[in-house]
Amino acid sequence: MSSAKPHSLSETIPAGLLDGYQVPEFFCELMNRNGPIPEALSRVRNRLAAMDVAELRKRTASAEAQLYSMGITFTVYSNREAIDRILPFDAIPRIITAQEWSHIERGVQQRIQALNLFLHDIYHDRKILKDGIIPAELVLNNPNYCEAMVGFKVPGGVYVHVNGTDLIRDRDGRFLILEDNARTPSGVSYVIENRHMMLRLMPDLASGLPIRSVEEYGPRLHQTLCEVAPEGVLNPQVVLLSPGIYNSAYFEHVFLSREMGVPLVEGRDLFVENHRVYMRTTMGPKPVHSIYRRLNDEFLDPLAFNPDSLLGVPGLIDAYRHGNVTLANALGTGVADDKAVYAYMPRIIRYYLDEDPILDSVETHICAEEEGLAYTLANLDKLVVKPVGESGGYGLLIGPHASEAELDEFRQKLQQDPSNYISQPVIGLSVTPTLCPDGVEARHVDLRPFALTGRSVWVLPGGLSRVALRKGSLVVNSSQGGGSKDTWVMTS
Repeated sequence: MSSAKPHSLSETIPAGLLDGYQVPEFFCELMNRNGPIPEALSRVRNRLAAMDVAELRKRTASAEAQLYSMGITFTVYSNREAIDRILPFDAIPRIITAQEWSHIERGVQQRIQALNLFLHDIYHDRKILKDGIIPAELVLNNPNYCEAMVGFKVPGGVYVHVNGTDLIRDRDGRFLILEDNARTPSGVSYVIENRHMMLRLMPDLASGLPIRSVEEYGPRLHQTLCEVAPEGVLNPQVVLLSPGIYNSAYFEHVFLSREMGVPLVEGRDLFVENHRVYMRTTMGPKPVHSIYRRLNDEFLDPLAFNPDSLLGVPGLIDAYRHGNVTLANALGTGVADDKAVYAYMPRIIRYYLDEDPILDSVETHICAEEEGLAYTLANLDKLVVKPVGESGGYGLLIGPHASEAELDEFRQKLQQDPSNYISQPVIGLSVTPTLCPDGVEARHVDLRPFALTGRSVWVLPGGLSRVALRKGSLVVNSSQGGGSKDTWVMTS
């Protein structure tokens, strides 16, 4: 794909809300396209031109007040306190054309198909390890590798029922996969609530546009969990298992249980008898067949993993291995979204599917390997370095933005524990117009599409567009001060 050059302001940017918006050297989601500007983008830009910053601030303030009143929050944990916050919402939407979405959708479906085949293989025949496609120690010594899954056949061969794939867009407008989230991905509730908010807040902006709906996610999730229930169950009972109100994503747990129309339970609400799981109800015990769990592996069953866990269900893994209940996602899926394993995903796709990746990955150097460590140390000021076991933007180093002291400190960390790190080049993430204290300015953005896998892979048309609200920042995570936008996928 050829490089997308910023258009001149006089040619492309109408007056009004976007007057004075400076398109930087990065790909701009609203202003740049390789070729003619799609009609939907032109219509959105013209409608934005009819507004002013004061009007947009007024609408945004109304949106934030509604988010607070509805309890649409997440929790940020510090050393001393837990703070409930709304995810900052930006009212200028992110537009994805039908052609762009078709490419993303096919790439995500391919990726998940390969991930499920990989997980089945490493817990059974381990052919990919025997053939040397990926180092055996990287998989078998991985802290997320679950011995309880060895030799166990999951229903339908599906390990990753719910997946969030993080995508970025480079300076040329190419979509690249940044990482996989195959354990307990979060954020889909904001995708749906952002749409509700946007239609209330900006009906004049959305009117008449061919925007694909996101309302299907809840029913689709329920259908997926029914499809992977144990064989022979005609009317599966699905529940959502939550750690409880103190979890940072508890709002989402409540939201999704309501969207599916299923009980929201905690570990104390379930028990196991004769290798079967039951839910305590006012009408007596009720069998449970599929559990959408928002608990990490180690807390699911104190008899199988952490004996101190008060969040799980004693005997749950025994019932699971007897085939009487399905867990989504399956145990041990964390191997698939390990940041070191990520580096091998193009090879994994070719190995199982005999296809080239539809969506490219970001070049990745594995510091556990001598060559990768040497390259990282020699180019530390030019790279992004990430700990393989962290998420949420914690513990990473962005070399070009780091001080000499920070670089020196990180060199020591790398030399002391190289297997804990990978490095990648700094990608010039695409930007999008965003309401900021000084007006509408360009801010970096990523995209997390959500996919469900039962009998087939379905991708929610849209995703969580996370925006880095701090000027120049590449860190979009909500825990690090990022916000979100509604993502509009257009029909053809």
